[in-house]
Amino acid sequence: MSYVIGVDIGTSGTKALVITAEGELVGQATVEYPLHHPQPGWAEQDAEDWWRATCQAIQKARQAAGIKAEEVKGVGLSGQMHGSVLIDREGKVVRPPILWCDTRTTEACRYIEEKVGVTQLLQATGNPALEGFTAPKLVWLAQNEPESLEKAATVFLPKDYINYRLTGEIVTEMSDAAGSLLFNVAAGDWAEDVVDKLGLPSYILPPVKHSWEAIGEITPAAAAATGLLPGIPVAGGGADNACGAVGAGVVEPGQALSSIGSSGVILAPLASPAVSPDGKLHLFNHAAPDRWYLMGVMLAAGLSYQWFRRELGHLEVQQAEAGGRSPYQLMDKAAASVPAGAGGVIFLPYLNGERTPHADANARGVFFGISSAHRRAHLIRAVMEGITYGLRDSVVLMREAGQAIKSLRAIGGGAKSPLWLQMQADIMQAVVEVPRIDEGPAFGAGLLAAVAAGIYKDITEAVKATVKIRTSYEPDAGLAAIYDRTYEIYRDLYPALRPLFARARTAVAGVGQ
Repeated sequence: MSYVIGVDIGTSGTKALVITAEGELVGQATVEYPLHHPQPGWAEQDAEDWWRATCQAIQKARQAAGIKAEEVKGVGLSGQMHGSVLIDREGKVVRPPILWCDTRTTEACRYIEEKVGVTQLLQATGNPALEGFTAPKLVWLAQNEPESLEKAATVFLPKDYINYRLTGEIVTEMSDAAGSLLFNVAAGDWAEDVVDKLGLPSYILPPVKHSWEAIGEITPAAAAATGLLPGIPVAGGGADNACGAVGAGVVEPGQALSSIGSSGVILAPLASPAVSPDGKLHLFNHAAPDRWYLMGVMLAAGLSYQWFRRELGHLEVQQAEAGGRSPYQLMDKAAASVPAGAGGVIFLPYLNGERTPHADANARGVFFGISSAHRRAHLIRAVMEGITYGLRDSVVLMREAGQAIKSLRAIGGGAKSPLWLQMQADIMQAVVEVPRIDEGPAFGAGLLAAVAAGIYKDITEAVKATVKIRTSYEPDAGLAAIYDRTYEIYRDLYPALRPLFARARTAVAGVGQ
């Protein structure tokens, strides 16, 4: 029998799935690793942690599936976007990769706007200068660690570095390159004029392939490390959101994706590139042929829920350990005991700043409307609702841009909670569908591997054969009306607090956390 392996290089860990040619999930494993914060607002990881986790996850997933190495016909990777992985001429990592959630590059963004021009940058790359993208990281390095940039022979995105370790090939692909702010999304190649104006060395930018192409084969060294056979084709892979959309079957215009992982994403495919005039929505290349997508991003979606569990959810953690359950199930149960609207408590999920619709690195999380009558359950529900309001911001922008979003495919941690799925349907006022296999990015990477291995002729055929809907949630008109009223207050809070966010960050600068 034939199998493929899909791997997702995430922020909290790496997941590997073993998938049959028919799209059945038969084995999986996740290996976690830390996120490092050398200074407030900084976020880095060790690229060697990614490699070790990839090798271990592939081995464990294959063992869980109970299959032989020779039955694996292809490998595909997805990965967190925007991270900068510099390697030297010997293939060694120059410095710890700077991640998508790092906000040290505010001044570098202003420099990019000055050198390229705000409108010119948006037209060339489909995106504004934001802290999370790759180009500001490279500018920051040029200005603050020039020795690191001087040592660099290549800059990879995270999953491209792992592809390099698997195949020895120096290559990227369009969906991830599109998140660099150095890529012309319409032309499908590097934006040389942007690179030149920023004074960055063009030789560090790798060749660009398609997501579904076989970019190389497993080397003997990688085979020894992963337990796979040498010679297995490796697909170009894709950015986590593009692969998540492929894995959920969201590849055609008129469809949309809702993903609540560490970050939160609303994604809508396009048949042709259409730049958001104000830059509030991102425009990227899809991992499917001749497709692009609009995307809105929250920096701390599931991360906000994880933060609550870690800092304020000790009771649920203890009960979960005693009862063999997930603390998130207990948090959901508490949230369900509170009516829609959380008793007037509203949560702003800006723990790490925000991207859509407020590109503001200074923004921070807020609980608004707390009284002595409120319980922890109100706060839990407010966090879930606040995250979903943030996603609705992106849906509103897309509808205003002409995208008729009547249904969404839900993936990620938020898709495992029936309460949260119904909440999404009510707040977005759209049908929410849950794929039978909701392991979006890794599953999508597996489908790319299946195309690269020749199991399917193209992405469309792979999606039609493998992606099925497990269940769906219809919006409740009565609850939608309640959420509408609360959402209006949510929308008014950010502009009211914006000047205070900047003052608060300045007030404690240099004090530490």
